[in-house]
Amino acid sequence: MSFREESGSEDGGRSELKKPFLHTGSWYRMGMGSRQSSLMEKMGSSASVIRDSSISAFLCTLIVALAPSSSASPPASPPPPRNPSSPTSPSPSPRSLPSSVPVPVPFSLFGSLSNVGAMVGAIASGQIAEYIGRKGSLMIASIPNIIGWLAISFAKDYSFLYMGRLLEGFGVGVISYTVPVYIAEIAPQNMRGALGSVNQLSVTIGIMFAYLLGMFVPWRLLAVIGILPCTVLIPGLFFIPESPRWLAKMGMMEDFESSLQVLRGFDTDITAEANEIKRAVASSRRRTTIRFADLKQKRYSVPLMIGIGLLVLQQLSGINGILFYAGSIFKAAGLTNSDLATCGLGAIQVVATGITTWLLDKAGRRILLMVSTAGMTISLLVVAVVFFLKGTVSEDSELYFILSILSLVALVAYVISFSLGLGAIPWIIMSEILPVNIKSLAGSVATLANWLTSWLITMTATLMLNWSTGGTFTAYMIVSVVTLVFVILWVPETKGRTLEEIQWSFR
Repeated sequence: MSFREESGSEDGGRSELKKPFLHTGSWYRMGMGSRQSSLMEKMGSSASVIRDSSISAFLCTLIVALAPSSSASPPASPPPPRNPSSPTSPSPSPRSLPSSVPVPVPFSLFGSLSNVGAMVGAIASGQIAEYIGRKGSLMIASIPNIIGWLAISFAKDYSFLYMGRLLEGFGVGVISYTVPVYIAEIAPQNMRGALGSVNQLSVTIGIMFAYLLGMFVPWRLLAVIGILPCTVLIPGLFFIPESPRWLAKMGMMEDFESSLQVLRGFDTDITAEANEIKRAVASSRRRTTIRFADLKQKRYSVPLMIGIGLLVLQQLSGINGILFYAGSIFKAAGLTNSDLATCGLGAIQVVATGITTWLLDKAGRRILLMVSTAGMTISLLVVAVVFFLKGTVSEDSELYFILSILSLVALVAYVISFSLGLGAIPWIIMSEILPVNIKSLAGSVATLANWLTSWLITMTATLMLNWSTGGTFTAYMIVSVVTLVFVILWVPETKGRTLEEIQWSFR
């Protein structure tokens, strides 16, 4: 199966490289005869870049990781983020729009429109990625994302802002499913965790820069900046191969072999991996029609429950509510510049997610999830106790200030704990465990569940905090305990296993 082994004579079968097509990596493929030898001669020294079995997959991951960074909605104040895997929301002041425009309902509704758009995008994401490929899906998602940011930037009234927010959200919904799936399908098994977490790392970097720029740049200009990642992504998609597993499923076997060879390096024998993928695809084709009654079978019900459960619990842990209240906690702790402190919190997220990227293929998914949820539980317990105690202490006392500092430390510990596991890993596991013949439908449902829960938490966080701050953090703590138990009982370790091995384990 290796291209090296399939080569013919040194001079035979030379043909020009084909131009890229949207859903294939065919520009890497020779039309006839000698494949690698001709390609090496034509590309010269540049071919050495993709000899390594990891560098090609890494470069492809960096290109598609532009997509989640584009969902980093530029803030104006900056406002609180709409979810941990999505960035902040632009919140233009009524004074920045024409005086004839009436002030609308609270800006929380404006921010929530992105979640609504993302839910629509999530519903469509699986089918789009199934029928036009992972690359085509990202291109489709980039277009409304760009149009949405432009509509926000050049808005003359609130209808443009609302339309822009919905369009941007639709793109984010498609991206949030497609990027982790593409990365999981192209990554070598010993790098899949690290490359998969680059998705969340890109999001946190986008959030950090959105907060940072929001301190100095007007919101209209920030919205224009928001189009840059997808503007670079679109041409970049023409220079990376399509997912080999999708190509195999579509019956494009020559493109499948070409894509896999490029991703693994020209010096790598891909025979064993290619045969395993072919067996998995052939097995899935024998069950072309999946009825709802079939979903009760263990091979489908268990991965569905794990994938949806992790993505829902990720949001129910209250990351939105915590970050909603971050500015007030910073001020209560004596930090006068809460904007700068929020940027610092964003930087902490980036560092913690970077550590996760380094650890995932060493420590494994399960242990990081357990450490993450245990740390979140302890941190939330401290914050809840602090707020219950602060209600009984005078604001002028030294104890009140100590409690404020303690709440700040616990908040930072919570964000670090979340970033170490629950932020990135649910998306990685979702992309790893879903069987290939139900991945499009099940992935859409899981992504929809995540965004729906995100919207519910965002809309109820303020109401809960007004009801009882300590009670709110107690509720989030209980969810973290449930998540820890869920991980211990149900979530399998996927480190070091191929996608086909993971999916066969549920039979």
